[in-house]
Amino acid sequence: MSDADVRVTARRTLIVIGLVLATAFALAFVYATRRVLVWVVVAAFFAVALKPLVDRVQRRLVRRRALATLLVFLAALVVVSAVATVILVPLVDELGRFADRAPELLRDARAGRGPLGQLLERTGARRYASAHSDQLRDLGTRLRQPAVGVLRGIVETVAGLVTVVVLAYLMVLESPRITGGVLAAAGDGEGERLRRVGRAVSRTVTGYLTGNLLISVICGGLTYLVLALTGVPFAAVIALLVAVADLIPLVGATLGAVIAAGAGFLHSPTAGVVVLVFFVVYQQVENHLLQPLILSRAVRLNPLTVLVSVLLAAELAGLLGALLAIPAAGIAQTLLREYGPTRLRRTAPRPAVPEGPDRPGRPDRSAAPGRDLG
Repeated sequence: MSDADVRVTARRTLIVIGLVLATAFALAFVYATRRVLVWVVVAAFFAVALKPLVDRVQRRLVRRRALATLLVFLAALVVVSAVATVILVPLVDELGRFADRAPELLRDARAGRGPLGQLLERTGARRYASAHSDQLRDLGTRLRQPAVGVLRGIVETVAGLVTVVVLAYLMVLESPRITGGVLAAAGDGEGERLRRVGRAVSRTVTGYLTGNLLISVICGGLTYLVLALTGVPFAAVIALLVAVADLIPLVGATLGAVIAAGAGFLHSPTAGVVVLVFFVVYQQVENHLLQPLILSRAVRLNPLTVLVSVLLAAELAGLLGALLAIPAAGIAQTLLREYGPTRLRRTAPRPAVPEGPDRPGRPDRSAAPGRDLG
């Protein structure tokens, strides 16, 4: 082997080693900063969703970007606070009533009287509790010990929410400068492509939010109807809780079923069974019919892609993956259409109403095959 071949082999070996080390360093960096990266991704998601509304407010109401962004975020905060108030105030009242009645309920349960005592008697739980009172007391002591960890988790969650809101606000506020700088650096031709990709991504995220809200409204309305017909108290509040939980793809309806069925069984066994059967049927309809059909129209993905994306993302990234799976699939489709191989771009599904650079809402005829660009 000549000296030139040795040098080439050594250079290639060093390049491979460098790539492996750089990849390992990048993966370690992502793992070490995974919490912050999750905050950034969630903030970017909300920023893309709120940016069109901020642009509209800036065009029609106020001229200053900072004021328009502040008004939109304050309006969103007011809406979230109002929903939280509607949910929490009745719950706090009920918790107060339950706390007042807790000693009496506990005495009845120990004596085998009342609905709770009869239930414990039928299931044998009262006899088990009497026979294992020492073990249950030790278990209660152990459960009180991780209170510091729970408090730390609450503080971290609140800090994360505040950080996400601040990041989203700054992203929306600085988006014109960031977009202008990127487009200027890309040039006219590539800048137009990036502008088209940005519009498609914004439309995907907005469509996902709209479709998800529509599904939650349907779930909340049907839940209220079932709870009202079965006579469960606070049907409106429970239905609102179910609608909020249903914003989570795939598992949201299950969480709502736990809340509503629990309230139904507390009212009466018949109401609990009816509510439980309703949610078993509804969850199948939502997961395999409503979500694929509505979200496929909103995000412009076929129903199979929607369902497979949510299942895979939920398996890989849990709850966050389930939340971001559908817009991520829509964004991947947009990038494939713009930057994929020519054959894939030709066969990739296009939006129903693609927008051109000079006439929003009309097809871009400047890039049509066989047309003179001059």
